[in-house]
Amino acid sequence: MVRLYRLESKIVALFISLLVVVQLAGFVAIRTAIDRNARASISEELAVGERVFARQLDQNAQKLTQGARLLASDFGFRQAIGTDDRETIASVLSNHGARIGASMAMLIGNDGQIRASTVEYPDTDLQRSSLELVRKAGNGNGASENAVVGDRLFQIVAVPIKAPVTIAWVVMGFPIDHQLVSDMRELSSLQVSILVSQRGGVGWNADVSTLTAPAASMLLKEVGQPAMRAGGLIDLQIDGNQYRARLLPLAQASNGQQAVAVLQRSVSEAVEPYQRLQLILLSITVLGVLGAAVASAVLARRITSPLRDLADVAKRLGEGDYSEGLFIRRQDEIGRLGNAFETMRLEIASRELKISRLAYQDQLTGLPNRVQFADLLRDAIAEAARTPGAACYILMMDLDRFQQVNDVLGHSFGDDLLRQVALRLSAQLLYPGAKLSRLGGDEFAILLPGVDQDGAVEQALQILRALEQPLSLHQQTVDLGAGIGISGYPAHGQSSDVLLSHAEVAMYTAKRKGSGLVIYDPAIDQSSQESLSLLSELRRALERDEFMLYLQPKLELCSGEVVGAEALVRWIHPEKGFIGPDNFIPFAETTGFIRMLTLWMMEQVARLSEQLQQQGVQLKFSVNLSTRDLLDQELPSAFAAILQRHRLQPSALCLEITESAIMDDPARAQNTLERLSNMGFALSIDDFGTGYSSLAYLKRLPVDELKIDKSFVMKMAQDQDDAKIVRSTVDLGHNLGLRVVAEGVESEEVWFLLRQMGCDQGQGYFMGKPMPVQHFLAWREQWRAPEMLDQSENMAV
Repeated sequence: MVRLYRLESKIVALFISLLVVVQLAGFVAIRTAIDRNARASISEELAVGERVFARQLDQNAQKLTQGARLLASDFGFRQAIGTDDRETIASVLSNHGARIGASMAMLIGNDGQIRASTVEYPDTDLQRSSLELVRKAGNGNGASENAVVGDRLFQIVAVPIKAPVTIAWVVMGFPIDHQLVSDMRELSSLQVSILVSQRGGVGWNADVSTLTAPAASMLLKEVGQPAMRAGGLIDLQIDGNQYRARLLPLAQASNGQQAVAVLQRSVSEAVEPYQRLQLILLSITVLGVLGAAVASAVLARRITSPLRDLADVAKRLGEGDYSEGLFIRRQDEIGRLGNAFETMRLEIASRELKISRLAYQDQLTGLPNRVQFADLLRDAIAEAARTPGAACYILMMDLDRFQQVNDVLGHSFGDDLLRQVALRLSAQLLYPGAKLSRLGGDEFAILLPGVDQDGAVEQALQILRALEQPLSLHQQTVDLGAGIGISGYPAHGQSSDVLLSHAEVAMYTAKRKGSGLVIYDPAIDQSSQESLSLLSELRRALERDEFMLYLQPKLELCSGEVVGAEALVRWIHPEKGFIGPDNFIPFAETTGFIRMLTLWMMEQVARLSEQLQQQGVQLKFSVNLSTRDLLDQELPSAFAAILQRHRLQPSALCLEITESAIMDDPARAQNTLERLSNMGFALSIDDFGTGYSSLAYLKRLPVDELKIDKSFVMKMAQDQDDAKIVRSTVDLGHNLGLRVVAEGVESEEVWFLLRQMGCDQGQGYFMGKPMPVQHFLAWREQWRAPEMLDQSENMAV
């Protein structure tokens, strides 16, 4: 059995494949050329055949015309016409027509009336064609044409009878018979079919044809195709044979019937003489493939035999056996490859000794590295598992302030310092079996086999006390500390990877808290796991459309008219139910998911605004932007795409940003805000009064609206300080040319107080809480503003 994955087989297959491809390409090219030449030859034959057939019809018409003239010159016939002896005329027409093969004959007077006919009731088409032919002949010596009569094609001739002037016309009709097309078939080797269309144009009839009856029936179906009606050269498929055909129009009747001649030539017959050549080429191809297979097999074996020997050597090298060499006595590339393998074997053998030392030892301190420490830990865990009640613990520590030492004193000093730390730590080991290791950078670990948790804590405290003593190096004194994480088997894990991971988590917790040492607790991992879980759930919520759009109304305080709403997001969790924004928005901002949430919110608001505008409702919706949104320089482009998709103008929306979001990176935030403002978006400062913004900087921002934080608005009716702040903010906003909106309007008293102060718009629970879209639309229809209370307003102020 041939193994196709072997190089020898692949070489043989490649040679054979190339040869087969080349031969097949030549075979296809020759076959295509033969077919193309045959079709070109057939096209020329059809063009010649068209002229021959037309000439044959013309000669036949001349012969028929000569026979009709013979009758017209007969003295007895002219005498019978002169005496109007119609019986004699009809007899002469019948007898003479039979002699020359005419199936119909008529005598037509100069007045266009049929005076005698061999047909008892001449066909209307025959009469019309005969009279037109007579008019066409005029004063000449006669005329002929093809005509469709009774679903057949006829050649009709008209000859004048002169004595000496024209006294009448003899018209004779000759059917196009099988003899004519058979003669054409013998002259040109073309198949000839005369087809006449049926009355009403619903099909064709085969008048005469050199084809067999079944083939003629299939031809009738092909003629019905649009391509056949177009004329010119056409390819046909009849009775399993391919034909090239030319369609010649012969006659057109006044009732729409037409007669055509279809000249055909078989493509198969034309290429038949070349098939022997193709068989010879195929035989040569087969012999070439067999010869190539034998030659390529010999060549492949000569190449692959040394390669198999080299593969055996490589296998032994992979197994660590460097004792046996390989010697190939050849001067070609394979010989040089064998020599290279031998050199490689010697070099690997010498380097293997060095690698084995480098793989398990830290080159800076000479301590075991992470790989060796993991192996030692696995062995200690296995030993503890075999002893009931036994344990083993590890300490992982990371030096404090080591990065600053590297940055200030240089890496060379840092390396020397690590060597001194290793020496000091080695001197502080309390247990005989303890192993100190350097894991990398400024991280060290200590393995304590057979030691319980109390012993591990005691060892960690000993390390911390030792590091409290400054290290002196190169006339420099360095104070170092460390954060130590502790984990142990079996309390905190069953494998070395788990224990190392848990010790690392505890170590970073110790460094973050500054507590010196921390024993691993599963609760430490809980917060990070919950964060990862929440991020995954947020992504799924976006994919599964679990977020809902809520709207809180915004109203004009002077008129009570609903002018817009602030768009808010709520999360309907399939298992936890309703989740408030405070439970996921801060996390979304921290992780950057807030950007995806902002685009989702913008898409929902744009779709709603588009629907309302189509209903004639004009509302301005506000969308909140976070710090990460303002730092995203691609945000304006994303918003522009959403607006274009929903056919909205930017002025239909208002974007709200907080003071703190602007102040995080004022330059980038202002750049983004200016681009959004230039697009036409209205911009609003949200929660104004709670941030740390500079009024001078605020003046330069391209904002249109100021929203007073609800903490000042909610109790302004009872707290004069809040009322003063609100009044001052309203005046400030108006002086800057901004629209002022008050958040937290929760009573009618606050409503009238804000209106008296000149505040433009209000938003709060007094008008409506955040609600789903459908509830908002229903609320808008039912909303009625509080009536004017002149005295109460003045009293409140």
